[in-house]
Amino acid sequence: MTRAPDDLYREIGRFLSDHRLSPDPAHYAFVHAILSEPDGALARAAAALVDGGVRLHRDDISRLGGPQGLSQPVPAAAAPSRPAPTRLEIPLAEAQTDALAEQTQDQVEAFAAVIRAIQADTSSFGVDLARNAAELQRGDPIGLNTLATLTGEMLKRIHASDHRLQQATAEAEVLREKLTEARAVARRDPLTGLANRLGFNEALAQCFQGSRSCHLALCDVDRFKRINDEQGHGVGDRVLLAIGNILAEECQGHLVCRHGGEEFAILISDLSDAEAFALVERARDTLRGRQLRVRETGKPLGPITFSAGITAFRSDDTQETLFARADALLYRAKNEGRDRAFADT
Repeated sequence: MTRAPDDLYREIGRFLSDHRLSPDPAHYAFVHAILSEPDGALARAAAALVDGGVRLHRDDISRLGGPQGLSQPVPAAAAPSRPAPTRLEIPLAEAQTDALAEQTQDQVEAFAAVIRAIQADTSSFGVDLARNAAELQRGDPIGLNTLATLTGEMLKRIHASDHRLQQATAEAEVLREKLTEARAVARRDPLTGLANRLGFNEALAQCFQGSRSCHLALCDVDRFKRINDEQGHGVGDRVLLAIGNILAEECQGHLVCRHGGEEFAILISDLSDAEAFALVERARDTLRGRQLRVRETGKPLGPITFSAGITAFRSDDTQETLFARADALLYRAKNEGRDRAFADT
């Protein structure tokens, strides 16, 4: 049974949201391909990758070959080898920003054109009205008929201009929504869906300006290089995604950021020193107890842990002093055996 276009559109939107994929044309085309042909080779390969509730991410899509995979046989049972970089690996936020900048320029020019047309109509009407007023002062009986005609013409022009303004305003509202989405994408890490440094720094600035109690926790995955070296970067990316999900679940109500590589940062609000430390400890315990396996082989990865440094905001702090203190505590945790957290004493 063929899906209605609206149903397919909604399913694509849900898929993108569930897998935290940005709504750029390449991702849309990929999801459209697998949902419009659910029995096709590409759809079967994607289903094998998400078996067990794992989210797809950009590297998975790249390995599947993106929308081009429809024209090439893709084995469903085996993990596809990673091809050369595809167009999906172009920085998505940059491409989206460029497109929206062009649309914004077009919208500004459209508004300017409407305003110029209204100004021209008003100026023309003013000239005609002045001429007609002079005729009325001379007692020209035709002046009244001319005034009625001018008024009718101006009302038509006003109606047409109002219609053009309504169209331009509607287009501007659509553009505003796109810009809002682009702003969110620019502040989100594409792999984990967490905040990136830009989003985190903006929230950090609000903490400095406010009066709320805040803590910073820096968390670094222990011996992550070993995972990448032994299992490959694809497995390493999925480990980072799993860790990001665990941190987001365990730290609900607080901002979790992928700060770079295998380092995560947590901005903890409205908790005491002891509560902030306990929050990070619970997240560490949850991760350590999670049995992560290599999807392709089922082989367990062994315990995955992270070390952490936790510090409270001080009235005289700058971003540099705050991070230096948290980093020193993290460094101490690494030096004293990893898989542990230290906080201010």
